[in-house]
Order: sequence, then structure tokens, then C-alpha cells
Amino acid sequence: MAGGTPAVVALQAAGIAFTEHRYDHDPAAPSYGLEAAMALGLPAEQVFKTLLCGIDGRAHVAIVPVTTQLDLKAAAAAVGGKRAEMMPVDSAERMTGYIAGGISPFGQRRLLPTLIDETCELFDTIYVSGGRRGFDIGLAPADLIRVLSATVTDLTR
Repeated sequence: MAGGTPAVVALQAAGIAFTEHRYDHDPAAPSYGLEAAMALGLPAEQVFKTLLCGIDGRAHVAIVPVTTQLDLKAAAAAVGGKRAEMMPVDSAERMTGYIAGGISPFGQRRLLPTLIDETCELFDTIYVSGGRRGFDIGLAPADLIRVLSATVTDLTR
């Protein structure tokens, strides 16, 4: 896919090696992340979702396995904050330029402080949204961490 989503463009510009994985998205799927794992035949703990939260009023990206929930207290603590809350979907979409269920950590309108769950380091490759529903990107966790200046920490419950 030459060009493609802003995520693909950003990764190509950064010189990051990645693979593209498409699948037929079902809009009625109860969990887009688990749908991706099943459709792509991947272990669900290796597929990560991109969430947006506000920590003390400042937007942050949190990347966690699709099998887990973001621990908001852990996210706040990771950046020395006191209070974290999930960002409303419309705000997350406006801020990133992506639609919910297709928010990629790459190619967002502006680079936000990013946290990623420490379990990412258990895998040679992790999978995140490629910028649209039905499209994931596989890449080395170290590349994601480096290109996003992400903080690796325990983020899940």
C-alpha cells in the first residue's frame, strides 16, 4: 500500500520496518481489538489497542493489549499525575484524526505523550491499528517505543 493511512506514511518516513495486515471488519463486532486478533489468527495478548486519556487535563496515548483494560491510576502514576480519565470518543477522534476502532498510535495530528504496557516487550512483533478499522500493522515493540518516545510501564488490570 503505497502512501496509505497517515500511520503508514509516518512509519515509512521514520524508516521503520512493519507489515500490513488487512481483514474484513464487522461493524457489529463487540471488540474491534479481539476481532482483529481472531481475524488475523494472532494471540490476542500480542494485539494492542490505542486509547486516549486525559491525565491532569493533558492528553496522553495509552497502548495496551486488547485482552486487558487500561488502569487509569497506573497511567497517571506513570507520568507523576494525580487523576486520569478516558477521553470522550469524539474528542479522541478529533485529536487524532482517526475514527474510534481505527486509532493508530502513528500519524496522529500531533505527537502526544505515549505510554505502552510493559507486556509489549514479551514479543518480537506486536500489532496495532494501521489507521482504519480492518487494518493492523505489525512491528517490533522497540521501534514503536523509539519512534513515539513511549514510556514502558505496567498499565493494565
